[in-house]
Amino acid sequence: MQSHSTSSLGAPAPDSATGEEPVIWARGLAKRFGDLVAVDDIDFDITRGESFGFLGPNGAGKTSTMRMIACMSPQTGGTLRVLGMDPETHGPEIRSRIGLVPQEDTLDLQLTVLDNLMIYGRYFDLPKKVILERARRLLDFAELTERADDTVEPLSGGMKRRLTIARALVSEPDLLILDEPTTGLDPQARHLLWDRLYRLKSQGVTLVITTHYMDEAEQLCDRLVVMDKGRIAAAGTPAGLIERYSTREVLELRFGGADPPFERLEGIAERSEVLPDRVLVYSDDGDRALDEVLARGIAPVGALVRRSSLEDVFLSLTGRTLVD
Repeated sequence: MQSHSTSSLGAPAPDSATGEEPVIWARGLAKRFGDLVAVDDIDFDITRGESFGFLGPNGAGKTSTMRMIACMSPQTGGTLRVLGMDPETHGPEIRSRIGLVPQEDTLDLQLTVLDNLMIYGRYFDLPKKVILERARRLLDFAELTERADDTVEPLSGGMKRRLTIARALVSEPDLLILDEPTTGLDPQARHLLWDRLYRLKSQGVTLVITTHYMDEAEQLCDRLVVMDKGRIAAAGTPAGLIERYSTREVLELRFGGADPPFERLEGIAERSEVLPDRVLVYSDDGDRALDEVLARGIAPVGALVRRSSLEDVFLSLTGRTLVD
């Protein structure tokens, strides 16, 4: 993580490289619901124009963190600054400069696609002419121009998701927060949504993304934190985390329901991970590891050598899969 010194008032000092304060800065940030600790004293900072991810399973504390950043839920500990302001005292001002894409779409299903954007724009006291101009541009961005006059209810999940993102951009926010943006979408819709987010980032929009999809975080995020049980287990770039916590390659072995021969796999690689349907063998040279497996007379029904991913990092850190 980038480090920032702290002023006497407890606010972040400008970054020495850019001269700018972080868009979001948190130290010891906590959220508790009675005896339940949802977010447990975490530190992070996010720079302008960055795509930053919070990665982890359901219940890790990602959404609770996002709600505090978006001034939708008060923190119960620590210090938080968003756009240089304290959410406790400047909540309305911060919210006016944030675009929020929640987990669940909150569109008005009985209104048209265009009307959803027009009505949302009025919440920011924008002139109708300005909203219409922005709405037309955003519909083109979201590839929904041809559906502008259709009601929202019959739209596909991917279309509704793109409309929700377009709606969050009507106010031209400084910061866009996306909470599980592609949950429930098919692969084609996910990749189209990723393309829209790439375009936003190229335009200088700061993105904060929560996800439990490892490939999504690896594709979209410049930096990320891995959260587990309310705490940050690791932080860095996707490539840096893979280099630090995993090997260059992974050999996947499948045994077709038979018990894996654990003892005979000993010493082939740095470590192995047993999953319900396969065994992962971590090695910097997966092909050489496979040759050794076969040389020992081990006969898996399937074998695959692939590069390491963020999912392997998660397994290394927590020893379990992402599914709770």
